[in-house]
Amino acid sequence: MPKGKLFLIPNVLADNTAHWVISPQVQDVIAHTKIFLVENPRSARRYISSLKLGVNLEEVHMEVLDKGTPPESINRLMQPLMNGADIGVISEAGCPGIADPGAMAVAYAHQKGIQVVPISGPSSMFLALMGSGFNGQSFAFHGYLPIDKKERATALKRLEAESIREKRAQIFMETPFRNNQLLEDLLSTLAPQTKLCIAKNLTAADEMIHTKTVADWKNHPVDLHKIPTVFVLQAF
Repeated sequence: MPKGKLFLIPNVLADNTAHWVISPQVQDVIAHTKIFLVENPRSARRYISSLKLGVNLEEVHMEVLDKGTPPESINRLMQPLMNGADIGVISEAGCPGIADPGAMAVAYAHQKGIQVVPISGPSSMFLALMGSGFNGQSFAFHGYLPIDKKERATALKRLEAESIREKRAQIFMETPFRNNQLLEDLLSTLAPQTKLCIAKNLTAADEMIHTKTVADWKNHPVDLHKIPTVFVLQAF
């Protein structure tokens, strides 16, 4: 029996933007897939409903694949593929497998010789890098920085030094309700001439992508509380 395919299905970054950022390929795959691995079934069902594809959600089977999923559960979650059924992985936001637990399913698929089909869609870190004006030839995504203030300052100094040495753009983010604390630490830790890009509410109507020096940001404060934001720095 032929094995199924593992489709990596992007989600929106902001509400009411599917008509701008979700491709016909995504819609076609969702319309013809009955099994999904998702971080949150409720929001995944809401996303599928928002596409207005005529999908009967009562006929759709969803399993949770999130950061708390133990590795030993992957075999069970992926079993339908071995039986010939396709599975779609839907991220909570953006693209599966990029700073996302969907990578566990992809790794398993490669081990078992299952075809992996990534589908183009919005990725907050790549959109931020594209809009930053920084080095797109050498960059690194660091996810979430330490919460502890001293550890965070040490991490920021390290990223700044690496950026100078490697001519590298450094990308990172924070939980939205802690964005202002991170920004405060960025402005108090980094050198005044270091450039910082702040990209908030990407793809939304009030999207903002601004690149300024740390010194300039100190003179033009911005409130990022509870707003999805990606930060990119490049030091010279």
